[in-house]
Amino acid sequence: MTTENPYLNSYIEEQGYAEHMIPAVGALYRERGVIITVFGRKLMNASAIEIIKAHRLSLQVVGESISVAETARILNAITQIKPGSSRIDIGKLAFDARKAGQLSGKEDNAVSEYVSEATKHIPNQSTVLDEPRDIVLYGFGRIGRILARLLIERTTSNNPLRLRAIVVRGGREGDLQKRASLLRRDSIHGPFNGHITVDEEQSAIIANGNFIKIIYANQPEDIDYTEYDINDALIVDNTGVFKDEEALSRHLVPKGAKKVLLTAPASGAIKNIVYGVNHDDLLDADTIVCAASCTTNAITPVLKVINDKFGIVNGHVETVHSYTNDQNLIDNYHKADRRGRSAPLNMVLTSTGAAKAVAKALPELAGKLTGNAIRVPTPNVSMAVCNLNLKNSTDRDALNAHVREMAFHSSLSQQIAYAYSTEVVSSDFVGTPEPAIFDSVATLVEDDRCVLYVWYDNEFGYSTQVLRVMQQMVGLHIANVPA
Repeated sequence: MTTENPYLNSYIEEQGYAEHMIPAVGALYRERGVIITVFGRKLMNASAIEIIKAHRLSLQVVGESISVAETARILNAITQIKPGSSRIDIGKLAFDARKAGQLSGKEDNAVSEYVSEATKHIPNQSTVLDEPRDIVLYGFGRIGRILARLLIERTTSNNPLRLRAIVVRGGREGDLQKRASLLRRDSIHGPFNGHITVDEEQSAIIANGNFIKIIYANQPEDIDYTEYDINDALIVDNTGVFKDEEALSRHLVPKGAKKVLLTAPASGAIKNIVYGVNHDDLLDADTIVCAASCTTNAITPVLKVINDKFGIVNGHVETVHSYTNDQNLIDNYHKADRRGRSAPLNMVLTSTGAAKAVAKALPELAGKLTGNAIRVPTPNVSMAVCNLNLKNSTDRDALNAHVREMAFHSSLSQQIAYAYSTEVVSSDFVGTPEPAIFDSVATLVEDDRCVLYVWYDNEFGYSTQVLRVMQQMVGLHIANVPA
């Protein structure tokens, strides 16, 4: 004898809708270059459970529960219309359609008309570029391997970014297999989502059908990219060795190279781009660009929304940062103060230029911030504690409400995530695509003073920002729906 269980029945129904979404989401991306999201969470390669979990964000984003059945109707209309290359949030569209009364009936004509109107401004083409753009990763460390995963995951005939080569030093026996193994398995971010093989004869890794040449070189000048049919390439430097314009310009010496992007703080007058804040400063003529640091990408969007609303007189940013490859596993010599001490065993006080670097992306904060850092024994996910003096007095609820609005309903929605749980800890944020996660529960406000806590996945969240800067540098501008 079975007992009626409405909760289980409802979940099974949701699961069925989600399972039917998976092939539709994949086909739209492969055939039309359409990225489907639900309240900011990308559904490409998502499981049914991940799709259902994404819908749970509706209560925070729009204040109402949006069902998988409702978004499934929106998705069905999109598959019929077949818009061009774009990023479409079916969660937000479903909410807007519900408000407009278009989801109240069972007929889908009204839904189709609504979606047609919402997507009419999208160019009817599957890619926004005339031809693919070649990408070369110079260095293959933590950021390089995550960028490789992101690029490979997005590869279709309609995706114009092509990872063509990876440049590393060495070339010892077994090197290629070890590089491939590090791409396959990651202690923090888990296994690679796909299939990887090695072609020793051609010195290449084949990942999900992507032929990626592994080039062994000790310096940029030793390479001729055109020998590998690589032309007008964007060189993404992940080594951290080349930091000023003179050094980075060495990447432009090889034939086939066109532009350079540094994934670390740069010195001098190189443009420091925090996507979402000052990416419009990028010009087509810019050949050497810096994507700032993970910490700068985490704090700048939050500081911007606070400064725009309340004004920042001055403040201090203390970074609680996971240890990095720069530190030692056990006590040993290091040229920097304290960093020679064992990273897994100690909290290590060190310096950071992130607070001052904010001014490169947000000039109105020049000279207003100081900063320092503590490296702690965790492998990933960091936190910035922002102690700010404000021009205008406020309270905790008003400040949190403003950040929430900006996180869900502004041009910075891809840069700021909004955390509201009293139980989350650092490991909960591994793999978060937004570079900043605002912990609203921890906010402290008293008159014109506040203390803000901003989490960030200093590997994955930062890499998504780097990818956005890469897209901007090659002219890949994707329409967002809703805008």
